[in-house]
Amino acid sequence: MLMAKEEKERYSANSLVRGLEILKLFSEERPTLSLVEIAKELDVSRTVPFRLLYTLQTLGYLYQDEHTKRYNLTPKVLELGFAYLSTLKLPEIAQPYLEKLRDETGASCHLSILDGHEVVYVGSAAARGVSAVNVNIGLRLPAHAVANGKVQLAYQPQERLNQVLYGSNLTPFTERTKTDFVDFQQELATIREQGYAITKGELHHGIQSVAAPIINRSGQVIAAINLVATDTILHNEFIEKAALPKVLEVSEILSGFMGNHVKN
Repeated sequence: MLMAKEEKERYSANSLVRGLEILKLFSEERPTLSLVEIAKELDVSRTVPFRLLYTLQTLGYLYQDEHTKRYNLTPKVLELGFAYLSTLKLPEIAQPYLEKLRDETGASCHLSILDGHEVVYVGSAAARGVSAVNVNIGLRLPAHAVANGKVQLAYQPQERLNQVLYGSNLTPFTERTKTDFVDFQQELATIREQGYAITKGELHHGIQSVAAPIINRSGQVIAAINLVATDTILHNEFIEKAALPKVLEVSEILSGFMGNHVKN
């Protein structure tokens, strides 16, 4: 049943509406505003926004300079945006970035999460061509043998990592697969320190992969992105000069969407 316009207006909370209007007045061009400027923008007398400004200041969304008496937004306003972003699904946010990475490198680009001792693919931008290495959404692969698995394992608490590692038995898939627990843990420590993982022929011969973590505002790794292709495309020079910098750039952007603004 549709609510009549008059009834909608009757239920509208004017103070809330005005408070949100005040927050939206601030911009890159106008980072600070005075009481007079705010009242003028709202086309009201100064007494109307004064109480609202005090409330927004008390709640921590605004800060008033003691000397200039001008107001500016505080970082707490970001929480409103993060609350919205957290309602979106990461694959939806990541998809255009996966596709851009794919187009710029010619390699398939994937988004995955860690589930026990496996990675589960939840997003993908498939490359074209006979040598493309593509996966289907929902595919599971052993985390210890793929770059996107290693980069997520590297950030796990030691107790959790022990459970995962001893549950997987580090099964070998090629002669390059690391199967020694001590060596593998040392590699994970290096990955954590450098912030990325690279694998070369550990799951399948001739397949290379570069991966970086996606970190949320609590500092937890919630997913990983990776590029994967044959060694003719992802050769060492291309990885160093193009693939790795681009993957790290996108991982930082996506981590930012998840509320993490510290460079990985």
